[in-house]
Amino acid sequence: MTQMTFGPSFTEEGILFRLWAPLHESVSLKIGGADPWPMQAAEDGWHRCTVAQAHAGTLYRFVLPDGSEVPDPASRFQPQDVHGPSEVVDLSTYRWTTSDWTGRPWEEMVIYEMHIGCFTPEGTFKAAIERLDHLQALGVTALQIMPLSEFPGRYSWGYDGVLPYAPDSSYGRPQDFMALVDAAHRRGISVFLDVVYNHFGPDGNFIPAYAPLFTEHHKTPWGNGINYDGDGSEMIREFIIQNAIYWITEFRLDGFRFDAVHAIKDNSAEHLLHALARRIKIAAGDRLVHLIVENEENDSDLLKRDENGEVRLFTAQWNDDVHHVLHITATGETFGYYADYVGDAGKLGRALAEGFVFQGEHMPYRGGSRGRPSGHLPPTAFISFIQNHDQIGNRALGDRVLASSPADVVKAVAAIYLLAPEIPMLFMGEEWGATEPFPFFCDFDEDLNEKVRKGRREELSRLPGFDADDLLDPTAPSTFAAAKLDWSKLASSDVFDFYRTLLDLRHRRIVPLLKGAGAGNAVYRSAGSALAVDWTLAQNRRLHLRANLGTEAATLASQQDDGETIFRLGGSDGGNLAPWTVIWSIGEA
Repeated sequence: MTQMTFGPSFTEEGILFRLWAPLHESVSLKIGGADPWPMQAAEDGWHRCTVAQAHAGTLYRFVLPDGSEVPDPASRFQPQDVHGPSEVVDLSTYRWTTSDWTGRPWEEMVIYEMHIGCFTPEGTFKAAIERLDHLQALGVTALQIMPLSEFPGRYSWGYDGVLPYAPDSSYGRPQDFMALVDAAHRRGISVFLDVVYNHFGPDGNFIPAYAPLFTEHHKTPWGNGINYDGDGSEMIREFIIQNAIYWITEFRLDGFRFDAVHAIKDNSAEHLLHALARRIKIAAGDRLVHLIVENEENDSDLLKRDENGEVRLFTAQWNDDVHHVLHITATGETFGYYADYVGDAGKLGRALAEGFVFQGEHMPYRGGSRGRPSGHLPPTAFISFIQNHDQIGNRALGDRVLASSPADVVKAVAAIYLLAPEIPMLFMGEEWGATEPFPFFCDFDEDLNEKVRKGRREELSRLPGFDADDLLDPTAPSTFAAAKLDWSKLASSDVFDFYRTLLDLRHRRIVPLLKGAGAGNAVYRSAGSALAVDWTLAQNRRLHLRANLGTEAATLASQQDDGETIFRLGGSDGGNLAPWTVIWSIGEA
């Protein structure tokens, strides 16, 4: 095993157990039903003991001075959920079949977001392996797995995790997750993990009982911020940074999606995000590792490139702006934050050509400015999508409203985002037009469940798709069950072949033009529902998009020879574009 500061360690004398508990002078270790072992306390707040009789499979807890028993915060496995004992796991026993895997270049990525519990009927790592051939045939080159850290209860989106080193036991054992990563790599598919370093869940987080995990100096939507810059923060920072390194080294992951980085508050000389990016890349060595952020502030500084165009900190950001404009176009919804994206096709043009729609301008929904200039960045600094867990799940019914749009509309918006030079991301089941909802779900005790029901009702009241009478109970087993994909519908889908054809075209014609493509040289123009975007890419090639995302014919005269047409949907006569027409072409720059 890679030597970590946190969690059990295998030594010649036995298993070394350790807990950083600076708020207590004494801590004991309890193994099974035996009497607690006294741990040796050090001045730096650490408590340690080595047990010769312990081994892989040993169940243990730490006992605090008041008699309360707590799991290891760096537990590798929790077979009895967050309130149960931790289990010693020897990850070195897994035999990798892809030891020569070094990752894939970023420009080759076609990302597929999935929730392990809903991706298959079984909802396990092992069952997910059986579907990888489908994803490979589709053209997917990267999985993005929603958070896995041990969470309370039987089901969860994963953003209420409390034990960040332990894959949730409902999905299988840690070695099963290793097998999933290994199987993906055998098929040339990278694996990214969604991680949550901005808050801990409300049930099963015992760290504040013995360490200064939170600080009153910073506030987040979940309460006090994590202590990344106050007294005792050095070890809290290290706990989180080593967690990321743990996933990269032990599970050979290819990168992360960092949840809501705008909520990570840190006034240190080196912000936690910068430290994470730096340390992860060191730990990865020669392997290609890619780091994705979700950032409500649209802070383009996190996406900076150096003078050679290489990533300094983070590789790319989820770009909600592209989603919002395409969603309005396809569905006609203009409620909530969608209202700020209503207008002609110019907003989509700006998102495709420059990254963000709001680059410092006032955004009425927020009541203030949003974003920073992003046109100087390459298109691959942005991830585009028309479905993801948030945009579906943060609706009262968790409905995939876009999937219910007319076929020509769905194909038009898919043809834009799957062939654009930004990195595309699909949400599980989208590729065959899945209509299963993906509502928010969780499983706490009844007191917390009632608070969640009330909180979701209040939160969703300002968001698109809300109807108070229809709001699903997020804690009901039926809500979780409804979110599971129905794979039997794949065989009768006419969408899958369309998606597969687009992704094959992307890999053959678009991807070769992305490596080394310059930044800040895309231009766009629009007239009503008609749109033209032109990108100068590598190999002295120019990529052209001509589209009409409207129900009436539109005119947008071509200003130059667009070269070879590589994709056409709908019809055109010169500059006259029929409704829902999308044309891609490649010419000389």
